[in-house]
Amino acid sequence: MQVTTHGDYLVQLTRYIAFNCFLVREADGFTLIDTNMSGSAKGILQAAQALNAPIRRIVITHAHVDHVGSLDALHALLPEAEVAISARDARFLKGDRSLDPDEPQVPLRGGYTECTTVPTRLLNGGDTVGSLEVIASPGHTPGHVAYFDRRDGTLIAGDAYSTQAGIVTGGSLRLLFPFHALATWHKPTTLHSAEVLRDLRPTRLAVGHGRTLEDPVPAMNRAIAEAKRHLENDPHATQKAY
Repeated sequence: MQVTTHGDYLVQLTRYIAFNCFLVREADGFTLIDTNMSGSAKGILQAAQALNAPIRRIVITHAHVDHVGSLDALHALLPEAEVAISARDARFLKGDRSLDPDEPQVPLRGGYTECTTVPTRLLNGGDTVGSLEVIASPGHTPGHVAYFDRRDGTLIAGDAYSTQAGIVTGGSLRLLFPFHALATWHKPTTLHSAEVLRDLRPTRLAVGHGRTLEDPVPAMNRAIAEAKRHLENDPHATQKAY
């Protein structure tokens, strides 16, 4: 597990070059954002121990397997830690892959796995977890959320953006790392969420796949512009954002 510190509060934990989760320093220890793929629990705990602080809460951006793969293992090792995920994506942890009537009726994409861990808290946009504000950002999954640290303007965006092989959003494809696009559920909604996140004017952008960017707004604007061009030329992206 590669450990990289950004600013005063954010620690990026990277496995296999392209798969990230994050520790956010709080007054009482760490908030862990995402759990990476299966087999990551030991490395995450070792990183927190090396930084001399306990993990107090585990929060999830979305329910894809590379973000919740080590949730059960970590919960077993940290039974007192709060576990939080959006109310919408919590259903995927139980194996419920149905769509709501008001959601775009297009197939889910990406890998999902059932978890035995029962979240202790269900999140909605505008909630606060530790020092982080929950920002609803659906599209990659129906209940995707990002986390915004207003102490220093860091945005932990999950898979609303990716910087692996170049910054992208809205389901735009990068041949050197196609998985982000292939796992995006509804491109128009993802694009709308990317604009909402850009409008926060973050000072730092941390993502599920790829490097963390400082002063990211110009790069986010380029990714949004590219996604809009692709969407205009995509005959299958006929539904509007919801």
